[in-house]
Formats: sequence, C-alpha cells, structure tokens
Amino acid sequence: MSTALLEVKQLTVGYGAAPVLHEVDLTIGEGQIVAVLGANGAGKTTLLRAISNMLPITAGTAKFDGIDLKPVKVERMVRHGIAHVPEGRGVVTELTVEENLRLGGLWRKGKPDLDEVYDLFPAIANRRNHLGHQLSGGERQMLAIGRALVAKPRLLLLDEPSLGLAPKITAQIMGLLRDLRDRTGLAVLLVEQNVRSALSVADEGVVLNLGRVVTRQKADTLADDADLRHAYLGF
Repeated sequence: MSTALLEVKQLTVGYGAAPVLHEVDLTIGEGQIVAVLGANGAGKTTLLRAISNMLPITAGTAKFDGIDLKPVKVERMVRHGIAHVPEGRGVVTELTVEENLRLGGLWRKGKPDLDEVYDLFPAIANRRNHLGHQLSGGERQMLAIGRALVAKPRLLLLDEPSLGLAPKITAQIMGLLRDLRDRTGLAVLLVEQNVRSALSVADEGVVLNLGRVVTRQKADTLADDADLRHAYLGF
C-alpha cells in the first residue's frame, strides 16, 4: 500500500447531541479496497456521510491527499477526487440513462466520455435512452456507480451496493470494483452487509460495533476469524 490517500483520525460524529461514531481511525491508500463491516446501527453509513461532509464532524479530522475535508462543501467533493454513491441507488428517474451519466461530468470541461462506462456496464449501454424509472434495480445500481465513475474519482465511497440485488448482479458489481482497482488504481471504501462478497474483493476489512472500530485486518484473515465473525458479523 502507498502512503495514505484518505486519513481519518479520532473521528467523532453524531446526529444532534447523540454521537454515532467514537474516535474512529481509518486509512486507505491508492488502489486499495477497504470494506467497512458491522451490524445495522454500527455507524457504517454515518462514516461515509461524514467523510463526504454530509454530516458535520464533531471532533477529529478527515484528510484526503493531505487536504482537510472539513471546510470542503459537499458539492465540491467530486472536484477533489471523491465520489459518493449512497445507499438506495439514487438516480434521477425522470432523466434518461445518458442524461444521468452526463450529470456526473458536469463539472469537467467539455463533454464527458461515457464510452468507458458503457463498456463496463453493457446492460445500461443498451438502455441509454430509457428513463431511470424504467430500469431494474440492478440497472439503477450500475447507473449510480457509472455516474460516479464519469467524474474520474480517485476514491469511491460506496454504500450497500448489493442491497436488494440478485447474487449474480452483486457478483458482477464486486468483480467490477476489483477490476477498476487493478486497472486504474481507484481506491474504494465499501460499506456492505453482504460480508462474504465484500471480503472477496477487499484488501482489508474494518469492523465497526456501536460506532467504534473493533478490528482492522486483511480481508482473508478476517474471513477466517470465526470468533470475530460470529460476534460481530453474524456468520
């Protein structure tokens, strides 16, 4: 792993007066996939939302390539190289596939190159003129990820990409993440309830419990740790 691309130190975040994350430390390097795992309510989504400044940081810091993210506005995160795909496959259902993808590149000069996304996701390439509401759940997830990739991020924050999807589509998306990491050096911070899928593509796994980091281990080591899996991951 290279020097840290994302460095989170002693991060404390909450909703109102109630803290959800407690002094979380996390690093991710160029070209690394880190899976954030834990039960519902562990603070996984809150972590991503804090990094992208959708939630205010109460204490601690989050730095990207040495830049303090706290003063960076949410809408400018993509200019710094961070793309966030939230849970729920958020696409603009009234727009076509191609119009959704072009939204991802609005901040760049000139027309965004969509061919790479279409090559990655042939299913949506064949439906580029269809409206968002006409897509299946898997196609919407592909579109949401594709729109993020149009921005050419260095770090992708990906929240529950397999939620509600068939195993075949989940495997396709996980394989894509590994391929992008290998080909482009994209770093991915992956929140995922499907622990086996996440660990199959991640380099490392971080386990959260009640807003605190319980452990960080290599993905294959974590997958083999039966006691920890039973205690915190439910399998």
